[in-house]
Parts: sequence; structure tokens; C-alpha cells
Amino acid sequence: MIIPERLALVSRLALGKSSHPATDAPTDGEMCVMEAVAYVAGEPWSDAPICACPVIAAFMRFWNDGLPTDADRVRLLSTLIPRLVGTKSTPDVEERRSYLALDWLIRVYTPTVLILVPALAPNAAALRGLPQIVDLTTAQAVSETVRDAGAAAWTAAGAAARDAAWTAAGAAARDAARAAAGDAAGAAAGAAARAAARDAAWTAAGAALAPTVATLQASAIDLVDRMFAVTA
Repeated sequence: MIIPERLALVSRLALGKSSHPATDAPTDGEMCVMEAVAYVAGEPWSDAPICACPVIAAFMRFWNDGLPTDADRVRLLSTLIPRLVGTKSTPDVEERRSYLALDWLIRVYTPTVLILVPALAPNAAALRGLPQIVDLTTAQAVSETVRDAGAAAWTAAGAAARDAAWTAAGAAARDAARAAAGDAAGAAAGAAARAAARDAAWTAAGAALAPTVATLQASAIDLVDRMFAVTA
């Protein structure tokens, strides 16, 4: 259930970083995206509202906190608030959504970053060419390719530590390798969201990485849309 007057209020406010003290009438910057979801749904103040899918909520919390400004949070996240209400579903649906996040991290996010470094183009192509990751079996099947990309990226990054593109490539590949090697369903949303949130750090690197940041932000919105679309 959405309380219309609360949604109207939230739609006029900026979103802030991290969690915030409970309030009956929030103002600019006094709620993160998931606190806004709880507020408009009439739930007790929380950044983990009962009405929302915990997988998508994990993604949103990390992304909220990683974005560089309140304006970025409003631009990218505000329209998702009413759509997050009522996304809580079954464990099976949550697992399928989590594998969507893992697949995005490995086959979309990481190669988009690796391609910034010409020497890593073969690794980017190898990741993009992997079959879709839909369960633990398919995640384990791609883990060697992901580990190889991670090793190549970190070796390259070590030789050019001051270059933002190389460093970003190494970090992206490391996150992907860790997620593929671990409890994929449990870790995927958090790993993917941390990767998306790294856009904030890239912003400081200047205009050279701006097109990649914009591409990944749009891709992250698409991922959330696809997670919404998975239902019982």
C-alpha cells in the first residue's frame, strides 16, 4: 500500500546518504531511498522495509550510498520508490533476482569497465560471451573465466596504479570473481550494487570516464527493472 500524500512529499525531497533518524515529516536529505520506501508504505522507519524485496533493497542501499550527490540520488532513484513497494516475494523469486544481479555484474558491468583498458579487451570479450548465469551451476561454470579476468586486470592495474581506468578495471574484475566464487545467490546483489556505486569514485577521475559512468548508471536502472519483472 502506498500513502499518496507521503509519496507526494517524498517526490519533492532530495535523498540523502546512509541511514537517518526516524522522523514524522522528513525534509531534504533526511532519508535514503529505502527509508523513503518504508515511509510511503506506512511502515515503521527503516532502510529494510518489509514490503520490499531484500535482494533489490540491498542493491538500492549500496547504490544510494555510493552516488556522489543528493541530486544524483534524486535523478536515478526517486522514480523507483513507489515501484519498490510490494516487491517482497518468495525465496525462489528472490534467488532468481539475485542471479540477475550476478549475471549483470559478470557479463555487463565488468566487461564495460575492462574495455577501458585496451590490453584487457580479450578478457572483456570473454566475459560478454559467457552464457547467462541463472543458478549456482551456471555461476560455477563461469568462475574460471571470471578469475582469469580478475588476475589479468589486477596485474595490469599494478603496473599503472595511478590510472583510474586500470584501477577501476581491477576492482570490477575482483568483485566479479569474488561473487562467482562464493555463495552466488547470497552475495550477488551486494556485489553488483557495490560495483554500481563505484561510479561515485569514478566521478572524481574527471571527464574521461564520464561516458562509462553514464552507461553503467543506465544499465543499473535496466537491471532493477528486470529484477522487478521477476515475479512468482
